[in-house]
Amino acid sequence: MKAWQITSYAHPSKLNITLDAPEPKPGPDEVIVEVYSAALNFFDILQAQGKYQSQPPFPFVLGAEFAGRIAANSPIPEGSPFKPGDRVFGSAQGTYAERVAADWRRLVRIPPGMTYDQAAGLYVTYPTSYEALVGRAELKPGEWVLIHAGAGGVGLCAVQIAKAKGAKVIATAGSKEKLEVAKKYGGADEVLNYREAGWQKEVLRITGGKGVDVIYDPVGLIRDSLKCIAWKGRAIVVGFVGGKIESLPLNLVLLKNISIVGIHWGAYSKFDQKEIPGVWKGLFELIDAKKLTPVVYQRTWSLEDLPKGLHALESRETYGKAIISVREDPEQAKL
Repeated sequence: MKAWQITSYAHPSKLNITLDAPEPKPGPDEVIVEVYSAALNFFDILQAQGKYQSQPPFPFVLGAEFAGRIAANSPIPEGSPFKPGDRVFGSAQGTYAERVAADWRRLVRIPPGMTYDQAAGLYVTYPTSYEALVGRAELKPGEWVLIHAGAGGVGLCAVQIAKAKGAKVIATAGSKEKLEVAKKYGGADEVLNYREAGWQKEVLRITGGKGVDVIYDPVGLIRDSLKCIAWKGRAIVVGFVGGKIESLPLNLVLLKNISIVGIHWGAYSKFDQKEIPGVWKGLFELIDAKKLTPVVYQRTWSLEDLPKGLHALESRETYGKAIISVREDPEQAKL
């Protein structure tokens, strides 16, 4: 089996694909899935180097997010609603491979009409953004939302979700091309380059001096964004892809009567499982209503070219979800 098996820590550019990796062995609650597409994430780059918060023992296969079909010879654990041949997406360690063992409780059926490439990037980004905006920020129709990295993996779907919920969106990005992506694929009302000085003044101008009701930040720009947050605004800490964990001036939190809350979607399976079905229900309602459409970067890579894809992700070249195509979908090929 082809797989990106890790036997020692190194930057992805220095890794080599393994052509005869051992087949995955399913545990009591696991099924075997034939991987069709796998999504690229920043934390995969960290995990390859031993810098991520979750490091499996050697040897392990890289990758965590995917879409595929349950293998014909897969065991079906008791209680599982799936059967061989079902199209699913989800999360598991070892998705940069031809096959992966996945806990059936971390799998979701692919909606009709959705491709494997689209579904591969659905499991982490969309529920993160939905729970951040709907659950944590309690976003209301008509409110202004400032979404940083509005062309990125979580940012672009946050723009879509905010618009679907009736909010007015100001999306930021670091280039003209990505600002266009936020407008074209997300439907952002306004776009701003956060690399340009004075962008906060533009936010205040756009909002009539009030400021934004909600800040959604996967970059590490909360501190700068507090200059343009409204009274009783809510700032959502999503991540730090900018590389720096911030220190915040709490006097502004007090004076503006604002809330700063975090979103760690991966922890819900441990601390708040009852919330998960409602999030997926809300997302699928929006998908069925054609208000959400997963955006795949214009180029996909083969399994063998994984380092090139991760390099593009690391270099901030991509938008939406960057994907590697592990095998061709015969049904899609007929179209």
